[in-house]
Amino acid sequence: MTTATSAASNAASNYYGASPLIRTLRLGLGASERLWPTLGVRAAYRVFGTPLPPKWLNRSQGPDNHWRRDEWSYENTSIGVYTPVVVPMDAPQVLLVHGWGGHAGQLLPLAKAVAASGFTPVLVEMPAHGRSAGTVSNLPQFARAIDYVTARLIQRGETIKAVVAHSLGANALAYAASRGLPVERLVLMAPPASPHEFTRYFAQVFGLSERTRAAMQRLIEAREAILMPLLEPAAVGPRIVQPTLVVHDREDRVNRFEDGVAYRDAIPGARLVATQGLGHRRILKEAAVLQAVAAFITQP
Repeated sequence: MTTATSAASNAASNYYGASPLIRTLRLGLGASERLWPTLGVRAAYRVFGTPLPPKWLNRSQGPDNHWRRDEWSYENTSIGVYTPVVVPMDAPQVLLVHGWGGHAGQLLPLAKAVAASGFTPVLVEMPAHGRSAGTVSNLPQFARAIDYVTARLIQRGETIKAVVAHSLGANALAYAASRGLPVERLVLMAPPASPHEFTRYFAQVFGLSERTRAAMQRLIEAREAILMPLLEPAAVGPRIVQPTLVVHDREDRVNRFEDGVAYRDAIPGARLVATQGLGHRRILKEAAVLQAVAAFITQP
């Protein structure tokens, strides 16, 4: 394992953690890899694309009755789109996107800050997350979903001031923006830099061989028609034209602080807000972070 891979694995060691479910999956994947390698690759692909923790655990934490939920059919699944029941007239919209294994309820503090700044927050709940349909998803699907939601809202006559996305959602947002996403500003919160390195971490956690990991990556790339290196900061950053704010905590144990630095360095004119002691998820509700994000969005 390379030094970069080891660092990524150590940084991401807090994602899966140790649990009876993970141990059971590890045993199952190991057995299938040994007994039927082709099945082992497909099983690994399935587990890699399954958000954890299971989405049903988060349904009670979703937005309350002050929010209207619309379910939009999308590919072979659905997207949940939440908007406030009371919406200011002609207020530009700000899309808020959660990360892998996340849900719309995590975005409520951000939504409150966005609304206080005079915008209409729109919470986007990805396929296989929260109350949206589906059991599997991935980064390219996240990116397509951001593009799809944005296009539908613009077609309806809405103005999209900004998109704020967390974790894998931020990685997906950067890729979508590099392909011409028609929004004014971007905020990337705790973005991961390398899907390729995450496959190595996944293989390490579940005891998979490099042969199985590489075959799983090729399967993902073939089905999604995108090579993983093309999703990384060096590939997408130079093509992003919107003013961009990156927010990352120095003690993030899921995505390394250096990942946020990589996006700051790759995107022309991007600015980095470095926090301390908030970790991966507390940045979504820390008052100082919310103020910084709201101030960035409100700039002309």
